[in-house]
Formats: sequence, structure tokens, C-alpha cells
Amino acid sequence: MRIEIKKFGNVLVSRQAGREAFAAFLPTLKTIKKGESVLVDFSSVSVLSPSWADEFLTPLLDRFGHNLKLIPSENSSVKLTIQTIEEILKINFQIWDH
Repeated sequence: MRIEIKKFGNVLVSRQAGREAFAAFLPTLKTIKKGESVLVDFSSVSVLSPSWADEFLTPLLDRFGHNLKLIPSENSSVKLTIQTIEEILKINFQIWDH
């Protein structure tokens, strides 16, 4: 399954908004089969804050583990946010390499 983050907007900045986005997406997550890859696509996202990403990506990682993969982004806001979350939580997200 591919999750297009742009569906939640192109400026994603608050913890509350990230929590709400994850809650809104939960019914879709329940349709994902065990072992299925979950790809997170940040295309068309202009700004991604660590607080929004933490509320959305961390529960995804908890749920899907190594099956969660981030599609590489050239957006510096996205790259720095991912790096920040990895450093704070002492984790490494899997990067999708087709």
C-alpha cells in the first residue's frame, strides 16, 4: 500500500493535526494484509514538522515495523524532519529503493 501524505495537506505542522491525520487513516490501515509493504510518499509536501511526523509515522512504524518504507524525498523539510525523528527516537526508517 502507498500512503500519499499530500492527502493531508502540503503544510503539515502540528502535533494535533498529525494525530488527527493518523486517526482518520486508521480504517484504511486495517485493510493492510500482514507482511504487506507500506510505502510513505511525501511528494507535493512543502513543509513537514517533526511533531506532525512523530504523530503519524511513529504509530505506523510501531504497527508495521520493517514493512514500513519511506519513499526518498528531495525536500529539505522532509529530509530534516525524518533525520530529527530518527535521532530523537533512536530509530532508522527503511528507505524504499524500488
